[in-house]
Amino acid sequence: MSFLVALVAAVLPAAAQNVSIAREGKQLIARAGDKEILRYQAEPGEFPRKDIKEIFKRGGYIQSIHTPSGKLVTDDFPPNHVHHHGVWSPWTKAEFEGRSTDFWNMGDGKGRVDFVALVEGKNRDGSGFTAKHQFIDMTAKPEKVALLETWDVAVSTDGKRNIIDLTITQTCAGESPLKLPEYHYGGLGLRGNRAWDGAGNAQFLTASGLTDRLKVNTAKEPWCWVGGKVDGKTCGVAILCHPSNFRSPQPIRVHPTEPFFCYAPQQGGAMSIEPGKPYVARYRLIVADGEPDAAALQKASEEYATVK
Repeated sequence: MSFLVALVAAVLPAAAQNVSIAREGKQLIARAGDKEILRYQAEPGEFPRKDIKEIFKRGGYIQSIHTPSGKLVTDDFPPNHVHHHGVWSPWTKAEFEGRSTDFWNMGDGKGRVDFVALVEGKNRDGSGFTAKHQFIDMTAKPEKVALLETWDVAVSTDGKRNIIDLTITQTCAGESPLKLPEYHYGGLGLRGNRAWDGAGNAQFLTASGLTDRLKVNTAKEPWCWVGGKVDGKTCGVAILCHPSNFRSPQPIRVHPTEPFFCYAPQQGGAMSIEPGKPYVARYRLIVADGEPDAAALQKASEEYATVK
């Protein structure tokens, strides 16, 4: 059982279904019965293509997410941005101990995020897991750990929607802060299905009713749905930003042509993660088949806001 998350079914509402999470090789796979919900990439896996450079190898992220019917709503190592993954959480432009580093754009060789370990034990919110990561400043000689990160992930489903709760806690590894200048992306990122690539293929809907991706970009919204057609049918994922988050509702970054979404609090101005003051960010992902239901998502957002 070493290096394995305890697999205990969640205590869920009567209409919900039990979720099991199993370690399979370098991944954790969450399922409801025989239906896959998500895969978490622990240690780095093999590249999907031979043309990807070794510097892009990484673990510590959600590799794939599926709807209840089995539709894939994420991508991993997309050809036009091989450092994008299903759901991941690196900072982009950053300063550590006077050095300029970047944990997002791995090809620059300035920084990276490493998987460290899985923590045994049941997630307090139900069927889930806890993972440890660390942010490595590659500009230091020798390399130096700048941040320690914990992901608490809870997974549930009622058969009509899959729900993933993600709590990110980041703490300074030593006595030096991580400074984050104002920048337009970095933080929580989601890369949508490759079928949504191209200016007219991804669809968006925000809490205030925005659907034009140019207007969605930089908007401050408590939730945003990202979706499109997969195998001819619409599906998608709504990302909810908890009101306790720093600068909530956090500003959004969406790519002008690619199915990329990011909650980026540093859009609102320079910020920093200080020693002894953990940075905590909470998000809920609601994954479902069909067109987005704005009223239902608004209700879900209001319910999520009451979760302590």
